[in-house]
Amino acid sequence: MAEDKIKTNEPQKGIEGSILQWAPQAWAHLELVRSKSPLIQCITNFVSMDFMANTLLSAGASPAMIHSVDEIPEFTPKALGVCINMGTLTPDWLPGMKLAAEVANQCKKPWVLDPVAAGGTSFRLKACLEMMDLRPSVVRGNGSEILALFKGSVDSNSKGVDSVYGSGDAVEAAKSLAQQSGSVVAVSGAVDFITDGDRVVCVHNGVPMLQKITASGCSVTALIAAFVAVDPSNAVEATASALAIFGVASEIGMDMARGPASLRTSLIDSLYGLDKATALGRVRISCL
Repeated sequence: MAEDKIKTNEPQKGIEGSILQWAPQAWAHLELVRSKSPLIQCITNFVSMDFMANTLLSAGASPAMIHSVDEIPEFTPKALGVCINMGTLTPDWLPGMKLAAEVANQCKKPWVLDPVAAGGTSFRLKACLEMMDLRPSVVRGNGSEILALFKGSVDSNSKGVDSVYGSGDAVEAAKSLAQQSGSVVAVSGAVDFITDGDRVVCVHNGVPMLQKITASGCSVTALIAAFVAVDPSNAVEATASALAIFGVASEIGMDMARGPASLRTSLIDSLYGLDKATALGRVRISCL
């Protein structure tokens, strides 16, 4: 299938550059997801399945929660992209994760890794590093997770899925990890940083209350997989677009929310109903 090309001229630096380049690009990515409805295979944790699937559906993509090794050789080639999340990891699930990544690579389909709590335990870290060896197109994690992958060691201060580092603390590690792995690396936080080892792009959209909604990070990783699936040759731009669009949806949802539970619902509604004028007016992306 021929790739849909999105014009990706080098954005101007600074927040104002988002108005001139990044915001139209983010909207173009969302429009492409809506028009193509890419099939995204998700191997994910039990906590995130519902939110992840509904995020993909509300953006216009088609989710499929397929993780069995008996189905992967036949199903994964049909998907336009794959999202692999290490959240509720068990030894039984790891072979399927590896097989899906291998099949995606063979079929030249992008796949995205979410190394949940990578530094929490030796078993989890080893599994995440083994997945990194399979060269994901994009890796999206919080500061602690990206630092754990870069250092290759368990973090004695780990708080599981909660980061003890800000996203800015992991920028240099993310750049080095991207250079070593060939993957685009995204660090989520108050500001999201996306790098290919050379460029660093910053997304300034989102709300603090996302930290109070379980699987919000997992869900934006799935959205990244959908955006990269429709524009695999521009993974940095597609990743930044996904993070910004999700962040804009959370900002709009926050205007209607009374707390985390209602934000979850209003975020999904806002993503589904997002229009061009709103996206162009609210996307905030810059370059370091």
